[in-house]
Amino acid sequence: MTEFLRRLVKEKPLSIIAGVVILLLILVAIFADVLAPYPHDEVNIVDRMQAPSNRYLLGTDQLGRDLLSRLVFGARISLTVGLAATTVNVVVAVLIGGVSGFFGGRLDLAMQRFVDAWMAFPGLLLLLTIMSLVGRGLPQIIVVLGVTGGIGGSRVVRGAVIGVKENAYFQAAEAIGGTRWRTLIHHVLPNIAAPVIIIFTINVGGVIISEAALSFLGFGLPISVPSWGGMLSREGREFMEVAPRLALWPGLCLTVVVYCLNMFGDAVRDLLDPRLRGGGGRLGADRAASV
Repeated sequence: MTEFLRRLVKEKPLSIIAGVVILLLILVAIFADVLAPYPHDEVNIVDRMQAPSNRYLLGTDQLGRDLLSRLVFGARISLTVGLAATTVNVVVAVLIGGVSGFFGGRLDLAMQRFVDAWMAFPGLLLLLTIMSLVGRGLPQIIVVLGVTGGIGGSRVVRGAVIGVKENAYFQAAEAIGGTRWRTLIHHVLPNIAAPVIIIFTINVGGVIISEAALSFLGFGLPISVPSWGGMLSREGREFMEVAPRLALWPGLCLTVVVYCLNMFGDAVRDLLDPRLRGGGGRLGADRAASV
């Protein structure tokens, strides 16, 4: 871990800024009840559509709710959906891709044809159809985004597992009489940890964007939940011309958070993937320094 942090600071300094922003997001999500000046659902018609002031730092919406408080609680929603759905995403990808790549044969053929058929459908249309069937809610959107993303991501895990099967230690484990499940758990899964971590870090931002898109279209979280996508869909879209800040701040929060997540995920990928070290990793940095 110390070596990884040292390389991160030395080779990817911009990712440190992204990591700080992500850490601040986590702290805001954890302490939202303390940091938010008002309850996110407190309605005050008298103060509706107020401009930014000492009382309301970012102003209020059409119902008199404090915009800053709703943004703070929206960070908790985005972080919860992003981390939980991405965890489900990785679990599904490992289950499908690991089993498919490890056992091979007809099982691999059948599972990959299912993945092909699944990926043939337009992603957004598929999400809208499933959400219309299961209903709106936080658990539903976590499971739907996790499972649908994991099926497509299983291709990456399958490729990593097939690569591990070509190594000598894998053949040695089979030669000494180890069971297939023991070999899978003790020799294959630990050696695909790097691509799994990369999938996790990169997919968090995509999951947050997907949740925002579904909420924007009215198929995501309920109206009572202050998600950034929902804020863009309702008060942001309806009152954009009267009060542009209602759309500006949620959109800016989404942009900054997803950009930082992607930047940090790319840095982790560059440092953990040995195939990329010759270009931008340690070997590339050492070569540039020697020149």
